[in-house]
Amino acid sequence: MGVGTSLAWAQTEDYAEVNRLLRSGQLAEALVKADQYLAGKSRDPQMRFLKGVILTESGKTQEAISTFSKLTEDYPELPEPYNNLAVLFAGQSQFDKARAALEMAIRTNPSYATAHENLGDVYAKLASQAYSKALQLDGANPAVAPKLSLIRNLFAADTRSAMAAPVATAPAAAPVVASARPAAPAVVAGTASTPAAPAVSGDAAQREVEAAVRSWAGAWSSRNMGSYLGAYATSFTPPGGQARSAWEAERRARIEPRSRIGVEVNDLVITVDANKATARFRQEYTSDTLNVTSRKTLEMVRSGDRWLIVRESTGS
Repeated sequence: MGVGTSLAWAQTEDYAEVNRLLRSGQLAEALVKADQYLAGKSRDPQMRFLKGVILTESGKTQEAISTFSKLTEDYPELPEPYNNLAVLFAGQSQFDKARAALEMAIRTNPSYATAHENLGDVYAKLASQAYSKALQLDGANPAVAPKLSLIRNLFAADTRSAMAAPVATAPAAAPVVASARPAAPAVVAGTASTPAAPAVSGDAAQREVEAAVRSWAGAWSSRNMGSYLGAYATSFTPPGGQARSAWEAERRARIEPRSRIGVEVNDLVITVDANKATARFRQEYTSDTLNVTSRKTLEMVRSGDRWLIVRESTGS
């Protein structure tokens, strides 16, 4: 983009302020701030995504649908707007539209776990409607009622909402769509076969690493496990020699039950050496059960268009 570090920090502060207002429930103020920012940068995907989330939280469903729809037209490579569109469509019982939106999200990012989960919920809803219709047309068919009961029990037993919450509903520091380059998907799981990209020099690389760190914090804050775990490279080394599968299970057990999580990244210092980077910062973690401030270090590698975490340590 050819901008200096000072401008990059100004953008970060704008996003953080809108996020702060959103998290605190000051939706009208958050919308004003977002519109002020977009008046000068009307195509900015990050702020437009945030505006869509604000409109969703404000109950302005049609405006939110319009915002996310236009975002998918301008940046069809980003999966998150498709997912949020699906959530809104499902809320209106427009399950065919929700399915189409989720299939687009998965097409742009096959590793997007939230979209896969939501698609399963949509198919279950569609199945429920189909079985109900079949029962109306042929109430004597003994095979239909048990199937309909099974589907209904599935949703009744699920203590979560029928659709996963919109992406980045209340991130701590930056929305999940935090790519420094809009052309790149915001959150995709790393793969071992992804080739290393040519090194990005100077301020551009630092901005990309910062965006990746804040995206990771935002996914953690919103308990978006697909995006959170997708921030770690396949070569990531869990602490204490723990197996990757065991580490992921432990992270899910710690994160998913929480009703509220906030992860703030402060005093961020980034060093970049070719396709490797180190991010050191003060992490402020809050939840419904804990409030902790600690030093955190993330060692990262550039894989394709993304910076992924290969090592994580606390207190360093």
